[in-house]
Amino acid sequence: MPKTIHVYLTLFILTCFASTATPAFAQEKPNYDEAKVGVYQLPDPLLNSHQKKVRTAADWEGSRRKEVLQLFKQHVFGQFPGQAKDIHFVTQRIDSSAVEGLAIAKQVRIYLTAGKKGPFIDLLLYVPAHTSERVPVFAGWNFNGNHNVSTDEQILISQNYLDLLTLQKKNAAPTRGNQEKNWPVKTLLQHGYGVATAYYGDVEPDHPQGWKTGIRSSLAKSLQLKYSDWCAIGAWAWGLSRMLDYLQTDNNVDAGKVIVLGHSRLGKAALWAAANDTRFAGVISNNSGEGGAAIARRNYGETLQFITTTFPHWFIEKYKSYAADVNKLPVDAHLLLALAAPRPLYVASATDDQWADPHGEFLAAKNAEPVYALYGKKGLGITQMPAPDTSIGNTIRYHIRTGVHDILLFDWMQYIRFADELVR
Repeated sequence: MPKTIHVYLTLFILTCFASTATPAFAQEKPNYDEAKVGVYQLPDPLLNSHQKKVRTAADWEGSRRKEVLQLFKQHVFGQFPGQAKDIHFVTQRIDSSAVEGLAIAKQVRIYLTAGKKGPFIDLLLYVPAHTSERVPVFAGWNFNGNHNVSTDEQILISQNYLDLLTLQKKNAAPTRGNQEKNWPVKTLLQHGYGVATAYYGDVEPDHPQGWKTGIRSSLAKSLQLKYSDWCAIGAWAWGLSRMLDYLQTDNNVDAGKVIVLGHSRLGKAALWAAANDTRFAGVISNNSGEGGAAIARRNYGETLQFITTTFPHWFIEKYKSYAADVNKLPVDAHLLLALAAPRPLYVASATDDQWADPHGEFLAAKNAEPVYALYGKKGLGITQMPAPDTSIGNTIRYHIRTGVHDILLFDWMQYIRFADELVR
């Protein structure tokens, strides 16, 4: 197995507890040579299905945006249902002096059906303690349960995470704080931001049969969708909107300034959530790669064929049909990013994460610029990739951080500055 794939899959298993299935290595020799990327032509974001040019923001929103969104539903992610009919919230625990007295920590169970026996999302919310103002919030899924975000003993152990360990026949007691470096809560609080997170397995376990115990099964009747009408990424994206449903009711949160973000596959979910739910004030994609911010038509690193073979549950079945000829796919990553317009958009890569195709992520951000320009918004401002560890752009921003596939303090510091300038 090539070293790069081995490194990626090691991170995948150790940090994400993703799939319990054995990967099928459909792509044994990934391409990392730009000269072998191949010839491709991206769909024009401003040319509609009737071959008419979109010239104004009103035209984009009135027709072309709806058209692009529908194409993603038909060919990539499936349907995106509305709010759960009987959603309600129960506060489980409040700590008014968390994180060395800097925060109010709230643990809220978001029930997705009537009563208290149906599916739920356990939300962990930190807001600055010493302010009377409503605060902007970064919101996103975590990989291994809320108890991994901090060593704080007051954080409840995720029940759905425990269920996953049982499924995997792992008897070890869950450890706390394993992902603390990925969630620099104290730093965010000191900059005046709240943090909202939940375990993505609360809506669907991350394996091919996860739909059977996730919301695609339990909510199929109330949402009037078959499990095959959407996908795991769609379920995770929908769950992010349900987090926002709660945040809109919280008196400490400025509900108009909630930025959705995600790392890796959860970056794909964040992009899809923002595309469908314009209540999010901005969106951040951290190393989301193939099926997220990277151009699918580029034969570089992970390909459409590999991702749909190894992780078939992430996308609808139709997406896999383009593996043999990706140029027939009617959409690509630049259009997914363009669906965030005119809201602030940040795309980030990492130098050692060639599997996620950093150049392809940069090009997608660059090719989303024409849609942002309709609103008078500026994009990256350059045509070549920036030097590592340099944030560039305006309403669309990009950086490539030195290092591996991860979300680290450097990334967060860029996101804080981005939010300071464009969201606060």
